[in-house]
Amino acid sequence: MEQNTIENKSDFSRDWVSSSRFLFYVKIACILAFVLGGCYNLYKHRYQGKPEVAVPESTLYNPKYK
Repeated sequence: MEQNTIENKSDFSRDWVSSSRFLFYVKIACILAFVLGGCYNLYKHRYQGKPEVAVPESTLYNPKYK
């Protein structure tokens, strides 16, 4: 029984250089996506400014007593 198979020269598991280059670019893309996602999350939850807070006069630097 004879099998008619053709060897694929560009197979991912056969060509070490191409597979390592591909995995390198996948790692770079994942790191870039993680960094951009973190930057977006920091931008979305950024500091919006000073809120209006009622401070009792007795707790000021120069307290005012009645």
